[in-house]
Amino acid sequence: MFASTTGSFCAVVFPLFWRLIVFTFQLFRPKVKSFFGGLSSVAITLLGLLALTFFIGRVMPIDPVLSVIGPDADNSTYEQVYQEMGLDKPIYVQYLYYINDLAHGDFGNALLTGRPVIEDIARVFPATLELATVAIIFGIVIGIPLGVYAAVNKGRVIDHIIRVISLFGYSTPVFWVGMIGLIIFYAWLNVVGGSGRVDLAYDGFVDPVTGMLLIDSALAKDWDVFQSAVKHIILPAFILGLNAVSFITRMTRSFMLEQLSQEYILTAQVKGLPKHVVIWRHAFRNILVQLLTIITLSYGSLLEGAVLIETVFAWPGFGQYLTSSLLLGDMNAVVASVLLIGLIFISMNLLTDLLYQVFDPRTRK
Repeated sequence: MFASTTGSFCAVVFPLFWRLIVFTFQLFRPKVKSFFGGLSSVAITLLGLLALTFFIGRVMPIDPVLSVIGPDADNSTYEQVYQEMGLDKPIYVQYLYYINDLAHGDFGNALLTGRPVIEDIARVFPATLELATVAIIFGIVIGIPLGVYAAVNKGRVIDHIIRVISLFGYSTPVFWVGMIGLIIFYAWLNVVGGSGRVDLAYDGFVDPVTGMLLIDSALAKDWDVFQSAVKHIILPAFILGLNAVSFITRMTRSFMLEQLSQEYILTAQVKGLPKHVVIWRHAFRNILVQLLTIITLSYGSLLEGAVLIETVFAWPGFGQYLTSSLLLGDMNAVVASVLLIGLIFISMNLLTDLLYQVFDPRTRK
């Protein structure tokens, strides 16, 4: 009796359970397929970037052996180090060995410091992250209002002035603006800090927790260090953010002009709504999703494009580390840095897609 009841129960439940599994799979299959498709495209992109960087590094006119042993070493030492570095093997074999090392989490040691590359990047990247974050804040706070104001006053004198300023900020060499800024605001007016992240008198006062000096000094409640860090970061962050300010201003103006020409704006104006409500609550609200793309991509560009600013201001960040590694011919550090830059841009694109789905329900389908 019990066996008969159990068999009947299974005969009813198992088909229902199986249908539930099939329905769930069919429901989530597009998302799963999209997720794994995205992962495969990311992996292929990174492998292609890795291969390109690796092979370019091997044909560069820089001898990594001499970078290790120096130009005064004898031939026997040179040959020994040459073989230890695996440079006597075919280039494709070197590449396969390097891929195998990466698969085990080994990015090699940096010639500049002698430490693992991952440790070096983890040490210097927070400084660049801090600099780029302040720069993108400048870009958002300044660029968006300028773009909106220019669009509202299209064709007027203020519109032309904002467009000229945007063109200037977008086309002027960053290193030149950096040097002029140091001469005027540091050497002449003495209203900002000089090179580095903090005054030498405060160097090492705050223990690194996040690696970002503004946050670490605030957590430690060391306001003297915090004030010094603010004075040092304002000028390089603002100059680094000039490109973002110009780009965000131009794109905001373009997006706003498109919205201000729509019929719903005319309808809102006919209804007698206040001008600021029409501009900010109606027109600006409809360009937020487009602005998210601009801001996230600009942020990625700032993270990898801080090389010149970090060189001019002696900012001990990721850009300066990459420049020093290139000059030294340290391909372990260069390849790892390029991979990080690729991951930054891929992450920014994925973040943009995610934000699109959050703010625009139409994209969720």
